[in-house]
Amino acid sequence: MKKVQGKFDVAFKNLAPGEEKMYRRENPEQMKFPNFSLPFGGKLSPKNRWVLMAKYIKWDKLEEKYASHFSEKMGAPAKPFRMALGALIIKERLGISDEETVAQIQENPYLQYFIGLEEFTMKAPFDASMMVHFRKRITPEMISEINERIIGEEDTHGDADGGKTGDGPSGENESSENNGTLLIDATCVPADIKYPTDLNLLNEGREKLENIIDTLHDGSPGKKPRTYRRKARRAYLLAAKKKKLTLKMLRKALKKQLQFVKRDIDHIQNMIQAGADLSKLSKKQYRDLLVIGEVYRQQKEMYDEKKNSIDDRIVSISQPYVRPIARGKAGTPTEFGAKLSLSLVNGFSRVEHISWNNYNESTLLVDHVEKFRERYGYYPASVEADKIYRTRENRTYCSSRGIRLSGPSLGRPRDGAPKEKENASERNPIEGKFGESKRKYGLGRIMAKLECTSMSTIGIIVLVMNLQKRLRLLLAHIFKWLFVSNFRLCDAFL
Repeated sequence: MKKVQGKFDVAFKNLAPGEEKMYRRENPEQMKFPNFSLPFGGKLSPKNRWVLMAKYIKWDKLEEKYASHFSEKMGAPAKPFRMALGALIIKERLGISDEETVAQIQENPYLQYFIGLEEFTMKAPFDASMMVHFRKRITPEMISEINERIIGEEDTHGDADGGKTGDGPSGENESSENNGTLLIDATCVPADIKYPTDLNLLNEGREKLENIIDTLHDGSPGKKPRTYRRKARRAYLLAAKKKKLTLKMLRKALKKQLQFVKRDIDHIQNMIQAGADLSKLSKKQYRDLLVIGEVYRQQKEMYDEKKNSIDDRIVSISQPYVRPIARGKAGTPTEFGAKLSLSLVNGFSRVEHISWNNYNESTLLVDHVEKFRERYGYYPASVEADKIYRTRENRTYCSSRGIRLSGPSLGRPRDGAPKEKENASERNPIEGKFGESKRKYGLGRIMAKLECTSMSTIGIIVLVMNLQKRLRLLLAHIFKWLFVSNFRLCDAFL
């Protein structure tokens, strides 16, 4: 024991000065809740990010448009526009679910201030289900108008990144000289659906049709039609669990599922003709019945003609508006969702075009440039875009208006001309904006389940990115002001 103690003393003496360690035990019992102190002294900090962002949004400007969704005499009073829009911004900024958004608002006084509450309350301001109604009522047009107001303030002053890009709205201070840089690109915004296959789609439709038959027959006299659901399920699993499914085996499995789906559709038609009450079906079941009928038609046509594509192809029964978007990129040659064309000026983003159907983005370059002229009063000095935009028509259009279109000119490469790598580096800001929106703000997978709410979610995400850009510029301005003030103060003492 003495030897161990002696070794401990020697090790302690070998410690350099300042390395002696001490641990003081804290009181394990926390103080009572009434004595818990608030770091902000009962008042909100004016430098908090949510307080600053609340100043950038002109909440009252679109109040009338939002109020037009409601009746003046009937129904319970609706939630204010600021509460609705603020809750959607909080959700996308923090990347959380609807339920977690309500919980965060209930616990955080800064978030309650952001949505317009006058004092802190421990009660939830609304139920999580209201978030769906907020997304329905706040249309993409309203979001775009708010976005323009947020961008407009900064564009009137220009930015260090891209130079001066605007002197005001369209029609003011118009100049014949081109000015500024317009970056444009398109990407796919994937929807939250499982990867679709023809076999899985037909099996899902068959199961839904069987549930519809059960609903229509419930309480009705007579014998329920036979659907052979066990046999159909067994045939589906026999093919779905194969590690190596050959083309012959796949076509055999598809043929069986098509036959089962056709039999169920005929049973439903016969039941309706026999007087079955369609009012027994819910809205979702009735919609699924119509969608499955179109899915069967498309799959039957592709099977008979031995082709793998068809116009307006349905890849999800629950979200029939989703379309496959071929991107041709490694790892994800095809994605399923909306296609989005985005423009970037001075670091601020705008949704120029969005569609659930695939389209050639090069055909929209002229529209993007003309919208730029409507906003700022002149054409851009340069347009940065990738290869697909550099068609002869677009080159001719830009050349006739004195606009430099990125990329090497047609024909034999000239000495000293910019190479493709150099032009690609100029598009890094918009590529980075896509990466930021997909990794940080949820544009990589849209969780909304309706077409209208998906559009609103995409618009809100772009709006949040612009709010963050404004916040970063403000913080940079404050830091610069403090630095210059301290420098002048030190210079005065010297």
